[in-house]
Amino acid sequence: MDKKEKNTRKQEWMTAVKKELKGMSLVSFLMLAIAGSINAFGVTIFLFPVKLYDSGISGLSMLLDQVTPAYLTLSVFLLVLNVPIFLFGLKKQGIAFTVYSIFTVAVYSFVSWLIMDVLPIDVTFISPLAGSDLLLCAIFGGVISGIGSGMTIRFGGAIDGIDTLSVVFAKKLGISIGTFVMIFNTVLYIVCGIVIQSWILPLYSIVTYYVGSRTVDFIVEGFDRAKCAMIVTTKANDISSALSENFGAGGTIVNAVGGYSREQKEIIYFIINHFQINKLKKLVHEIDEAAFISLMDVTDIIKKSIS
Repeated sequence: MDKKEKNTRKQEWMTAVKKELKGMSLVSFLMLAIAGSINAFGVTIFLFPVKLYDSGISGLSMLLDQVTPAYLTLSVFLLVLNVPIFLFGLKKQGIAFTVYSIFTVAVYSFVSWLIMDVLPIDVTFISPLAGSDLLLCAIFGGVISGIGSGMTIRFGGAIDGIDTLSVVFAKKLGISIGTFVMIFNTVLYIVCGIVIQSWILPLYSIVTYYVGSRTVDFIVEGFDRAKCAMIVTTKANDISSALSENFGAGGTIVNAVGGYSREQKEIIYFIINHFQINKLKKLVHEIDEAAFISLMDVTDIIKKSIS
């Protein structure tokens, strides 16, 4: 690569960076600050006092807090471990994602320090809200930290470096991102069990991990997922008209050919919610009894208005 090409690529990268930075908003930073605070509350009030472990780098930071000198705290490890990981993934994830993520982790670390070392809250032996009940701590810690993590993702960042590591290394290892995260957490909980010489707390931590991941899904994808209906029919115009009349939208019609019969057909792509499924089925089959309907979950619907 010659010098001119290098300068051109550098200019293109700088232009892209400036564009990303301009797209960042104060509202996002405010919501990320709230997300980091929520995550800190869930971890320090429900998990840390009873020695349950969060997932990912956060869980690793909690373990290191227990086995290192007192001045190396959870707040320190959250920054020391996460920030280099996010910087490592800068090229892959982009400048906006990296800035948002580091900011959220900084808030998470700061609020954790406030709760554990500044505010008059005793998180030494038992949870201030759930006592020593491990199941309650695991569930509520997972839900609350999951809300914080989910909000962070919704507003363009990540609160744990494991997300960046999974994006960078999962493909190289030939596994999915979800599998990478699961393997990391499995190894983490095994190490925790060996270090503390007990499997009770790591097993309850798996409950936290499961509840937290489900909560993240709900926050990111929504509690009421939309449904995508793929309707294969020979009477697309009639069905589309009926859909328009009953639902206020006619869907999108795509030409298709039957794989076996080679008959000309059409596919109607249509979005509904789960309350409308039965009505859709009845409506379609009243017009075409032979119509084939396939339903799939839709996690996000993005529509840009034209002005």
